Amino acid sequence: MLLRTFRYFLVFLMFCLISCSKDDLSSGVETSPTAHLYASSSSGEVKRYDINTGEITTYNTEASNATGIKFSSEDDGFSLVSAENARLETFTGISLIQSGVTVDISSEFGSPENLENPKDIAINNNFYVVSDNTDLDDDETTAEGRLFVYFRNGENYILRNVVTTRFKVWGIEFVGNDLYAAVDETNRLAVYRNFLSTHTLNRIITADKIVGFQGLLQMHGLDFEDGTMVLSDIGEIESNSDGAVHIVEDFVAKYEAAAPGGFIQIDEQKRIAGGNTLLGNPGDVVYDAAYNVVFVAETANGGGRILAFNDARDKEGNLAPDLRYGFAGVTSLYFHTE
Repeated sequence: MLLRTFRYFLVFLMFCLISCSKDDLSSGVETSPTAHLYASSSSGEVKRYDINTGEITTYNTEASNATGIKFSSEDDGFSLVSAENARLETFTGISLIQSGVTVDISSEFGSPENLENPKDIAINNNFYVVSDNTDLDDDETTAEGRLFVYFRNGENYILRNVVTTRFKVWGIEFVGNDLYAAVDETNRLAVYRNFLSTHTLNRIITADKIVGFQGLLQMHGLDFEDGTMVLSDIGEIESNSDGAVHIVEDFVAKYEAAAPGGFIQIDEQKRIAGGNTLLGNPGDVVYDAAYNVVFVAETANGGGRILAFNDARDKEGNLAPDLRYGFAGVTSLYFHTE
């Protein structure tokens, strides 16, 4: 029943936003007791969209060029990485802030300031891994990136080690203890088995396996839940209309079945792409299995938007989004329900 209600809610939003042209997310339809979509941005603005009430709360932070946002009930707040501040930062106690307002907030604690060009966060228990795709040798012909491994001890982030990858890295995601990493400027996805226990030193590491995805041009974002992996394709970076989202059910089995250096074929995926989708340079993606919905941080089309597509495991093609909301500079998303 909740799933059906949520679908009707998203359809309502689409027609409301198109016909009314209002920045309004309200409908009065209840999905779950808590349904919050968090969005970070290049300006440092973080927005929380309350799906149940339609209220939008804006948190002005000094974490500009921020991405990789993650919400934690234990923190009563969110963490993200700021390129401007060169660190991982955590903001707490947001339930004490009135909903629907715009407020300035400061981080409660953060990591050492050692990041250069961070792109994403992946969390496994008390370990926070941050991807950074800085060109370390200033040579465009040699690709490399870094994975910063922080251990969180209460309100302290301790840098355990930094590993260097043999490619530029963008989005990262844990599936169990394995870390998957998008190989920037390609259609390939690398995996590091038992990443945290295997790679404990500062050194150059080699991926255990790399697999490409047919029909995908340049992978950036990825999100995994309940057996399904969702990947974003920015297409040609100069275009604001050729992006796509790829949805791979039974992901682990398909990835393992593919030969190293081989491909997951297009008929093993579902692909959302085309002019109706409003996908140009989709960066971060969030998949929620319970609602069967994909949220997308679209960075180029329309100046920047948040998009959502229903029935993610069931539909594909040139679909119009079921939700679209303008947010210039949007970089990453996190959907929190209780």
